[in-house]
Order: sequence, then C-alpha cells, then structure tokens
Amino acid sequence: MKLRPAQLMRMPAQSNEYSNSPGFMVYLCRTFKGQLLANNMGIETDINQPGFRNEYQKATVNFIYTFNWMSERMKLVFDRESITPQQFNILRILRGAGKPLSTLQIRQRMLDKMSDTSRIVDRLLLKELVKKTTCPSDKRLVDVTITEKGKRLLEKLDTYNQEMDAVLGNLSETEARTLNKLLDKLRDSK
Repeated sequence: MKLRPAQLMRMPAQSNEYSNSPGFMVYLCRTFKGQLLANNMGIETDINQPGFRNEYQKATVNFIYTFNWMSERMKLVFDRESITPQQFNILRILRGAGKPLSTLQIRQRMLDKMSDTSRIVDRLLLKELVKKTTCPSDKRLVDVTITEKGKRLLEKLDTYNQEMDAVLGNLSETEARTLNKLLDKLRDSK
C-alpha cells in the first residue's frame, strides 16, 4: 500500500502552505475555491484572524506562518540525528562542493545568510563532522572539508528524503514547480 506524503508525516490532510505569494493566492482562489471553502482551510483559520488589509498582507503573513510551519516539521527530522538545519546546510554545501571551502565561500552558499558560519563550523568540528586545514595558497584562510563521519551522517539523513519531501506533499509536482517559479519571481522584485 502506497502512503500519501501527508500520511508519512502523520499530519492531517489539510494544508496551509498553498498561499505563499500574491499571484499564487489568486491562482489558488480561482482553482481551489470550492475545496478551500469546503475544508474551512486557510491562514485565517490557522491563526484565528478574520481578515487582512489586502491579499498582499495576507500572502506575507501566510508566507511567514508557512515558513515556520515547514521549519518545525523539518526540525523533527534533524532532531533525530542531533543536528540543526544550519549544520545540515553546511554539510550539504561541503558534500556538494567536493573540495575544501573557506568559511566565506560557505557563508555565500548558506540558505540562512544571517548564520554565524564560523561558530557553526566549530560545532561541526567538535562533532568530528568536518575538519579545518590551513589554506595552502593563503595561510590566512582556513579550508573546511566534510569528514567521512559527516558524509555518513548525510547518507543517513538522505534516507529521510521522502519524509522531508512530504512536507509539501499536498502539492502536485506541477504545483510545486509553479510555487518555485513564483518564489523566484518574488525574490526578483527587490
């Protein structure tokens, strides 16, 4: 028997991650209006707020709420392996790079640009998940590489990929692709 992603996460089959941008909200209202009303779903219900100033404010609040909702679910997976999302991000960056990187290079690739990369790397060093070496071309810099132990941890976390993908399990692949395009468009609006 194939489980739906929502069942994998042991979550109710309701969703509040649909309206992450103003344009997507309009799309959803047109496409899923009957379903949304029938299920009494939405950010208004989730945060017990009767209304918003406009669709842009609603989308902003919904985006922040949904980000936190998703973060909580992802954290459940990371907690199993005693790792933070930022530590996971650095390990994935190092594995993907396939070569040593400086903390500056790591910081440039981080999802959370406000993270204290040096301190997170030091915590990973204590867990023996990374190692630091002096950069041969510039003795002032330190190179960071992932250790075999770090690679094994990522391989273990890779076994949770289906569960992590299930956080967006109420979206079809086409809807996820549309969401990605809309989020990219949103960031381009600077």
